[in-house]
Amino acid sequence: MKKMILNIFFLLGLFSYASSQGIVNDFCVADLKLPATPSGYPCKSPANVTVDDFVFSGYVAAKARKPFNVGFTTAFVNSFPGVNGLGISVSRADMDKGGSVPMHTHPGVSELIIVVQGQVTAGFLTSNAAYVKTLKPGDLMVFPQGQVHFQVNTGEGKATLFAAFSSANPGVQTLDFVLFNNSMPSQLIAQSTLMDISEIKKLKALFGGSG
Repeated sequence: MKKMILNIFFLLGLFSYASSQGIVNDFCVADLKLPATPSGYPCKSPANVTVDDFVFSGYVAAKARKPFNVGFTTAFVNSFPGVNGLGISVSRADMDKGGSVPMHTHPGVSELIIVVQGQVTAGFLTSNAAYVKTLKPGDLMVFPQGQVHFQVNTGEGKATLFAAFSSANPGVQTLDFVLFNNSMPSQLIAQSTLMDISEIKKLKALFGGSG
């Protein structure tokens, strides 16, 4: 396990180096009291920077929640101000048996995962291909920026994966919420997706949408 953790941090270092060549300052700790900008948070005054800005505690399993039976722990800039401007952040997903990380995308951001427990089938989709692989502990997979991707626990017990991102604050668009957590008329969704209206309304009820 210790060797795996060391490998993870080595990979995170490479990921950070590859994604942060444009950084001018050594660091720019986020001043979370100020509003974020498209390029990140403004820098905190150096006089107010402490070692705690560069430390994240609590990278532990989160309780799995329905409907996907997965729990997330994120170390993004809003809870880890030292990563501001560095082009890197991390998260972990803990899936109960049969759980999943649903299809989603991070616009403009690449993601690298490493499976640390259980068996995970993961993949990403393009307009004409699917790249899918069943992964075991120690296996890694990268999802190129902006591609729709997913992870499913296909093992007999719980599964855990760690993820690194090429952004301090990776946005996420989850397809289920984009489609069904809104007030767009079900008829329009049916016509634009070829889904059955009754199924659309059922999913809208599950994800909080209307119409």
